[in-house]
Amino acid sequence: MTDLPTFLAANPHSILVDIIGTQGSTPREAGAFMLVSANALWGTIGGGQFEFMAIGNAREMLAGTGGIATMDIPLGPEIGQCCGGRTQLRFRPLTQVVRDELEAKLADEIERLPEIYLFGAGHVGRALAAALAPLPLSVTVVETRQEELANLPDETKTRLVPMPEALVKDIPGGGAVVILTHDHALDFLIGREALERTDLAYVGMIGSSTKRATFASWLLREGGGERGWMERLTLPIGGSAVRDKRPEVIAAMTAAEILTALAAYRMRSSS
Repeated sequence: MTDLPTFLAANPHSILVDIIGTQGSTPREAGAFMLVSANALWGTIGGGQFEFMAIGNAREMLAGTGGIATMDIPLGPEIGQCCGGRTQLRFRPLTQVVRDELEAKLADEIERLPEIYLFGAGHVGRALAAALAPLPLSVTVVETRQEELANLPDETKTRLVPMPEALVKDIPGGGAVVILTHDHALDFLIGREALERTDLAYVGMIGSSTKRATFASWLLREGGGERGWMERLTLPIGGSAVRDKRPEVIAAMTAAEILTALAAYRMRSSS
């Protein structure tokens, strides 16, 4: 998707459509929004006939041929949807006040994005960075080798450091650590630092069941770890349901694991 500043520069005359209320089952939550210009869109409020109606209303407003400021839409068979709930929409021209409000909202959302640290930018690390790039996450790739930090998505932050394990203590709580370096000994050092923490949503390490056993033995004998720490480690990453070792497949499965772990962490934290 085009980033928001680029969209706004190309489409200064737009309508902000945001969800201001929901009841029952709906495709998006209150606060979700999209921008509609005469010939372009940014974001989504849920798709389907419901969104099609909203786009039509917004473009009538832009053209000065009609349109209303709010809509209350039942998401039932009368509009060809079967969610069963209702959604209230608000339509506002993108004045400077509305634009400032939108930019402040996005800045706040970016500030609260979960921090995902990928240690290692080899084949799987790069594939995972690409898989995570379009998601609402803040992704940082950490490497000891300068040349491996090329060819990463533009949205990805990078860190070139001699001792990656030293960064683990500074990762914000609720974040995720994925360990996929070129060196098993380095993997173990990073893993030890990550598992000592109890406030990370996900700690994953690339490897096999043999590597898991080897790491567990090292952690207890030499790493100063505790037996219960291994319960917090996902190794192998990506699960075993799909036995496909192509980097892009491992990355897709691991991205799903991370999102699931982040959601579970949020639920635990809010209960």
